[in-house]
Amino acid sequence: MSSPVEELLNRSHRLGADPRNTNFAGGNTSAKGTAVDPATGSDVELIWVKGSGGDLGTLTEAGLAVLRLDRLRALTGVYPGVEREDEMVAAFEFCAFGKGGAAPSIDTAMHGLVEAPHVDHLHPDAGLVIAAAADGEELTRRIFGDRVVWVPWRRPGFQLGLDIAAIKAENPQAIGCILGGHGITAWADTSARCEANSLEIIRTIEAYVAEHGEPEPFGPVLSGYQPLPEEERRARAAALFPIIRGLASTDVRQVGHFTDTPAVLDFLSRAEHPRLTALGTSCPDHFLRTKVVPMVLDLPAGAPIEEAVARLRERHAAYREEYRAYYERHAVPGSPAMRGADPAIVLVPGVGMFSFGKDKQTARVAGEFYLNAINVMRGAEAVSTYAPIPEVEKFRIEYWELEEAKLRRLPAPKPLAGRIALVTGGGSGIGAGTARRLAAEGACVVVADRDPAAAEKVAAELGARAYRPSDAAVAAGVDVTDEQQIAAAFREAVLAFGGVDLIVNNAGPSLSRSLLETTVQDWDLQHDVMARASFLVSRESARIMIDQGMGGDIVSISSTGSAFAGPDTVAYGAAKAGQAHQVRLLAAELGEHGIRVNGVNPAERTPLKREVLPEHVAAAVFALTGGDLSLTTGLHIPVDAGVTAAFLR
Repeated sequence: MSSPVEELLNRSHRLGADPRNTNFAGGNTSAKGTAVDPATGSDVELIWVKGSGGDLGTLTEAGLAVLRLDRLRALTGVYPGVEREDEMVAAFEFCAFGKGGAAPSIDTAMHGLVEAPHVDHLHPDAGLVIAAAADGEELTRRIFGDRVVWVPWRRPGFQLGLDIAAIKAENPQAIGCILGGHGITAWADTSARCEANSLEIIRTIEAYVAEHGEPEPFGPVLSGYQPLPEEERRARAAALFPIIRGLASTDVRQVGHFTDTPAVLDFLSRAEHPRLTALGTSCPDHFLRTKVVPMVLDLPAGAPIEEAVARLRERHAAYREEYRAYYERHAVPGSPAMRGADPAIVLVPGVGMFSFGKDKQTARVAGEFYLNAINVMRGAEAVSTYAPIPEVEKFRIEYWELEEAKLRRLPAPKPLAGRIALVTGGGSGIGAGTARRLAAEGACVVVADRDPAAAEKVAAELGARAYRPSDAAVAAGVDVTDEQQIAAAFREAVLAFGGVDLIVNNAGPSLSRSLLETTVQDWDLQHDVMARASFLVSRESARIMIDQGMGGDIVSISSTGSAFAGPDTVAYGAAKAGQAHQVRLLAAELGEHGIRVNGVNPAERTPLKREVLPEHVAAAVFALTGGDLSLTTGLHIPVDAGVTAAFLR
């Protein structure tokens, strides 16, 4: 027989595995049961509930908050009223059993106060269709009769838990409720029945909308706003993305994610999209990640790129003014400071959706949540009118002190957080070591190598601990002697993460031959892979960095051979010397754009009798790019343990 915790985790995983039921890190589930109190040897009633910030699909026992049920329910006797309900979150700490597990979420009271052994609280698109419909209460009665009860909007908290507990007690026939502007809650005596009740609510609404909904709730197609052909669409996205990322990073550097699914493209092609986007997203789980409204480019898909860029800049300036006005309309003494006025979601008709966050996962999840919002708008408009909660209520959620406290608990960002690196020759040796170090310091990494399999292997290693491997690193097969392949690799980087901030020119074979043994092919290969490739990669990266307007770093892995002469290295040494002088030339040229260009000169045999390893070179790259040398450009750092002939003078 399964324990309550095992049943809870299994139920959570099944519900979380289907995006129709919930979104990433959204919703929570709970189970009540008994356990032995080690202090008394007696049984004690407990509640296990998903902790704050966890994800149902990947929930573990460590992600559960564990509280004594008697103490949690005793809080009703000291509850000071709705005006001071936020104080009750701190009171949960005094209900903890043992170490208490994960931090309790704001929905803990709902789970504990409802008289049912098992409770699910979810934010499915179908449930939000009714929750965000203008006549949601009537639709709930029409679809479910008295089997599911309507609960008017109330901000999550202790009072909402009391309200739902009372509704459950007053409606013993009910299997759950629709929470206006919020989601659904279901309950039952067994874990299996609770899961079944949650799914019944979701699937019944889906069937109702499919049978009774208007076929085109977003209105007719706008001429000129139809999706561009795929190749043209993605080329335009790659051209716009660095500019949009730069705008979205005005306050804080962001990583981007691009989405051009049919649902997004169809929505942006329809007549009603300007009205609906202005209404904002539909529930707290959505707008905490997407901000209350997106930024929308109000031009047809085929507008000239220069016109689109100019209009994006105008729309961004207007967005920032409107967001500040929104903050000032609703802020009260004691409100947290405005966190930033840039959009998290940017919509471009005919092209797609650009979403942003402090890292790739946050950016991707923001896009997923806005897609949820589009689904909710479609369903609500199909059976009613889309009517999300009032703006003031959105502000009370976005700038809630409890949300602010959650942000304060987050770990400090790593030095390269929010930065996007591309490393050539990243499939092995110094390149792989550098990719590993940059990823460890928080960068998103594009591993570029002429051997796609080697690049894929390193990228997979870097992404092994990420929720999705591609959130941390992607691979790009590229021959750095081919101008078109370099451009294609940078397009992949832009579409994966939004741009580039840090380039490591590392690709290059080492060839040791005397002058008389060196062929023209040897000479050309060395110069093509090092001097010419560094030029091509630096030029392509500079274009993107200038578009972003956020500066950047270019680091070339040269050699001590670029600084001193030795026998049998005429092709290699000359190519490395050319690559090294590019560092100085580009540092002088690109400084006005905030782009710093530096080099690292490694060597393998040293007077100190110590082997120079890839991680030593990677450490030098990080030293140049990690922030401590932000005013340094045009510098070559030797990593050779003291090759005296290569001392720079």
